[in-house]
Amino acid sequence: MSDKPQVMDADWLVWHQSPKKPAYVPPPGAVDAHCHVFGPGAEFPFAPERKYTPCDASKAQLFALRDYLGFSRNVIVQATCHGKDNRATVDAVKASNGLARGVATVGEDITEAELAELDAAGIRGVRFNFPAPAGRLHAA
Repeated sequence: MSDKPQVMDADWLVWHQSPKKPAYVPPPGAVDAHCHVFGPGAEFPFAPERKYTPCDASKAQLFALRDYLGFSRNVIVQATCHGKDNRATVDAVKASNGLARGVATVGEDITEAELAELDAAGIRGVRFNFPAPAGRLHAA
């Protein structure tokens, strides 16, 4: 674990407490195909190598927003601030009552057994975060 504090970056925009409901109504079965949970940092610490520290945005807040906006399901994508520790994403997918699937972050050292565990938890895709070549900015 790093000494880097689990405190939100000063320039991070906090999620909106009272979003306006859009006039557009998604069709039945609509899926929010890319969303994240962040922490909560006390339960699911952010990765020491992270490039940013967001505010906590829990699975309960995500599910409430999904329902409020009129989506039926969502795909929870592992946030880069959690690195390859997929516990927050897996926890949210498992708690979704079958209304979410997930995308995990994995590295080249992932085992077949670990992939099977992720699959059993509702993870259906993976993402890779490659380091940028020397002298170039990372696009993530």
